[in-house]
Amino acid sequence: MRIAIIGTGNVGGALATKWSNAGHTILLGVKDQQNFKGKNLLNNPSTSVHQVADAVSKAEVILLATPAMAAIEVAHSLGDTTGKVLIDSMNIVMGRGPAGYTNTSDALLDHTNSRDLVKCFNTTGFNNMADTTYADQKIDAFMCGDSSKAKAVARQLALDAGFASCYDTGGNDRFALLEQFAFFWINLAMFQGQGREIAFKLLKR
Repeated sequence: MRIAIIGTGNVGGALATKWSNAGHTILLGVKDQQNFKGKNLLNNPSTSVHQVADAVSKAEVILLATPAMAAIEVAHSLGDTTGKVLIDSMNIVMGRGPAGYTNTSDALLDHTNSRDLVKCFNTTGFNNMADTTYADQKIDAFMCGDSSKAKAVARQLALDAGFASCYDTGGNDRFALLEQFAFFWINLAMFQGQGREIAFKLLKR
């Protein structure tokens, strides 16, 4: 797949590396091509840097991994997203998000012309995306959204990133639920002192 990564920090960088190593073409979308976080990502296979709208125009899939407060501004910078899959990995934490929204996915839907949006890669830390293995098991990813097309893409990219499975938690009405799931991980890891090296896996009997 041709994947535009908008937001080249910890989350975007971890997934860019995983997907590049899995054989995907990575287009980093940045404001300043000479000075951006994650320049080392250009050492990965099949990875190049572009202006945001240029990266989006060349891609089939767009990962949004910027701070939540910038969601609307970033949405406006994407250009024409018709027919493209948007993957929203952002979270509103402690009220820090786009004005008037309780989750970032609804903001993206309202400010782009793509209907194929899935929320995924938002429920755990970037360290767990960089290394999905705990002992002899791989951790799980979770997603939601109305678009079956976007979910199929997210599921494949989760497997390509090394997750064991990517569980479907429902439609667009579950956007806020997945953001709360993210805050649950943050609460345990940061506020309750468990540390970042914790992750979730669905066990079945």
